[in-house]
Amino acid sequence: MTTISKKSTINNNESVVLLCGKSSNLTNYGLSKAEIDFVKTEMGAKEKKCVVINQLSRYVFIQLMEVKKDRSQYLESIRKTASVLHTQITDAKLESVTVVDVESKAEETLAFTEGLALSNYQFLKYKKDKVKETHSLKTIGVYSKKITDKQLDQLNTVVEAIFISRTLVNEPANFLTATQLGKEFQKLGKQAGFNVEVLNKSKITSLKMGGLLSVNLGSIEPPTFTIMEYKPANAKNKQPVILVGKGVTYDTGGLSLKPTANSMDMMKCDMAGSAAVACSIYAIAKAKLPVHVIGLVPATDNRPGENAYVPGDIITMYNGLTVEMLNADAEGRMILADALAYAQKYKPQLVMDLATLTGAAVAAIGTSGIVAMGTASESVKNKLKQSGENTFERLAEMPFWDEYDDMIKSEIADMKNIGGPYGGAITAGKFLARYIDYPWMHFDIAGPAFLMTKDGYRTKGGTGTGVRLLFDYFKNNF
Repeated sequence: MTTISKKSTINNNESVVLLCGKSSNLTNYGLSKAEIDFVKTEMGAKEKKCVVINQLSRYVFIQLMEVKKDRSQYLESIRKTASVLHTQITDAKLESVTVVDVESKAEETLAFTEGLALSNYQFLKYKKDKVKETHSLKTIGVYSKKITDKQLDQLNTVVEAIFISRTLVNEPANFLTATQLGKEFQKLGKQAGFNVEVLNKSKITSLKMGGLLSVNLGSIEPPTFTIMEYKPANAKNKQPVILVGKGVTYDTGGLSLKPTANSMDMMKCDMAGSAAVACSIYAIAKAKLPVHVIGLVPATDNRPGENAYVPGDIITMYNGLTVEMLNADAEGRMILADALAYAQKYKPQLVMDLATLTGAAVAAIGTSGIVAMGTASESVKNKLKQSGENTFERLAEMPFWDEYDDMIKSEIADMKNIGGPYGGAITAGKFLARYIDYPWMHFDIAGPAFLMTKDGYRTKGGTGTGVRLLFDYFKNNF
């Protein structure tokens, strides 16, 4: 874990990153006149954005911050700039570095620090030589007259939550079973101070959660249903906000086995929604945000073994609706539907679900954003979209027209679990909408939740998508 701390002074023996503009005064940071002239030449005539000075006892990285018109794009470019610089910092084997806010621009400095910290993530649990491969950077200092201790504490908390989320997603299925996922959530509850209850298969059966139980039929591992709750005394919402996360710990497609080459290689990531939910609540609780929030996670793997359900089966769901199951690889909506129906008992103010739900979402917008849809008010949607811009976990809202309901009509049941060849992300959302009676938003994070190649501070593998978005939304609206 990378530790971020506020610095009240800078000494000339510590390595620093100077965040500056073209006309910044650099005379107070231990640089000689010759070095300052060199920087001006490199950034002027040679148009370099970053100049590195090795003073033997320390490194000085002078990073030019060029303002862009689009604020969201600008801050994201700063986070990615930090990721580039992270490579140079680790190549130099530096254990600590202080980010200096030369221009007194708090938002830019926080974005840079965030990008630098998130770039330091590694998943080395199963590496024999993990000590040799571990990044050298341990601590990041921040020197700024504008940034508060509270802001850095929250940044530390969010970075930690994202690291945990990434690790959960990166864990292989032979470790992270549904049972183990529940145990991991219990650990988070103890660490951050929120309640966690894990329902076992017997309890799930007594609740008649037909969707979750049916998907689990093909597995030798039992399912779990985890309920997490953070309710501070000063909560500003009288009705809870509920987060629902898809917890498919591995997805083969069931008897509708995934047919394409390499299509199962990354399917350990199919519980990324559940990781985002649990780690968002972890961050909210550690930061002591004044919001009553509940997390619901139905969890199982999806395999073609044992007594796996078959296309054509009729499943009776938790709320009594029947589903004609025509594709076992459309399993996420089956388990989420039970959780969404269960959420009704809390009479929530708002419910948001996060799921790596459809390949159609990836086909629609790639890995650059989150497919969103739902019945929440325009005010709530706009606030969520703003948080998406703030964190660059942008929301692409899909149409939710009534015509899409026709695509999941069944002749022999209340609905079927797949639509036609088009609009797959939307028909999946329409399926889920049958199980709600409250304001609701659905986030399909299939694109950005797991990356096959590094994208700046979003490291290869699990990205922690959703945590920053949700924390920003709760921080700014409660």
